[in-house]
Amino acid sequence: MPTLDQLVNDSESLAKMPPDSVQPLCRFCKTKLQHTFVDLGMSPLCESYLDSAHLNQMEPFYPLHVYVCSNCFLVQLEAYVSPEHIFSDYAYFSSYSDSWLAHAKAYASQMTDHFSLDNASLVVEVASNDGYLLQYFVQKGIPVLGIEPAGNVAPEAEKKGVATLVRFFGTETARELVAAGKQADLLLGNNVLAQVPDLNDFVAGMKILLKPHGVITMEFPHLQRLMEENQFDTIYHEHFSYFSFLAAGKIFAAHGLTLFDVEELTTHGGSLRIFARHAEDSSHAVTSRVRDLREREEKLGYAQVETYSRFADQVKETKRKLLEFLIEAKRSGKKIAGYGAPGKGNTLLNYCSIRTDFIDYTVDRNPHKHGKFLPGTHIPIYPPDQIQRTRPDYLLILPWNLKQEIMQQNAFIRDWGGKFVLPIPEVKVYS
Repeated sequence: MPTLDQLVNDSESLAKMPPDSVQPLCRFCKTKLQHTFVDLGMSPLCESYLDSAHLNQMEPFYPLHVYVCSNCFLVQLEAYVSPEHIFSDYAYFSSYSDSWLAHAKAYASQMTDHFSLDNASLVVEVASNDGYLLQYFVQKGIPVLGIEPAGNVAPEAEKKGVATLVRFFGTETARELVAAGKQADLLLGNNVLAQVPDLNDFVAGMKILLKPHGVITMEFPHLQRLMEENQFDTIYHEHFSYFSFLAAGKIFAAHGLTLFDVEELTTHGGSLRIFARHAEDSSHAVTSRVRDLREREEKLGYAQVETYSRFADQVKETKRKLLEFLIEAKRSGKKIAGYGAPGKGNTLLNYCSIRTDFIDYTVDRNPHKHGKFLPGTHIPIYPPDQIQRTRPDYLLILPWNLKQEIMQQNAFIRDWGGKFVLPIPEVKVYS
């Protein structure tokens, strides 16, 4: 245990160091991070919803300052809060989106057919949430295992027949499972890679848990889509990294895994589904889609740090346009409500300083959020039937990636002349 004098001396020494000596390091290659991608100011944890008893208490805010590594081109945030603090009690339940469930069901059928999975196989999902996906393998009689750190979410998966291990995933968990005789024929993770602060331990764990001829699939938002379509609201503290295909390939290769195929998906505003195998496994040839996407990103400049510097200006312009719309609507006496309470919405609202002076409330299908308030902005969250009761003029769709589903479910607002508003990539009104 250090003495008080030692602590004082250490802090004084740190204070005397030049600024670049305390620069954050890339979580993959450990290069000093010196290039800003975008700085969204200070923001609270986006899934830390408040109850009324805590509205007048101190609320922690952390920098949303995103860097790009000049060596491996991984775009990333510093980890200010531990994963245990963020994910052990989590408010996000995947099963409340019909379109996401349809996506998961289609995936299960596609993988079962493509890789000939049967009752002798094992499908393992990392960050399996409430069993939204593995339930479809269970229905096919294929053994599954979910690995989910959120103790409040895992019981919902068990109700669906999805055996779930409540743990964070990494090399330690992988070795324990292998020692227990479990290895994966199909190892998957949807929208989890971005949420891993220790990327090297996580990917190394996948290498350990994968059978010699097994396959890994991972889905994550594609950095190209984020930049080209101005999806800055997908940046929040629960997401530590943002991936180009080039960066993902480097990370997996460093741990003995080869990306042999890739699909470009429409989910979450544009995602990649990558397919990986052991580097020593030749049973899956590298497809032309891998080569084509790698070449496309190189031509677009994703291996040049200068490419990333242009993003910040377009983010600022989107903020200005959204505020202009809201100011004009409120001056005209219009009522505005939000739809959804997603993480991305909280980034958008906090960055743009949008509170109840602009949005009266928001609604969400997830009953775990009802009666709570959005972090930072303190906008109240109601069940969806609040829309019928208050008849807003505009419904601001915060989970814009689900716009078609939400607009269909709430088409009734047109009965009183209500309109939908999409904030990203820039403000657009739908009658």
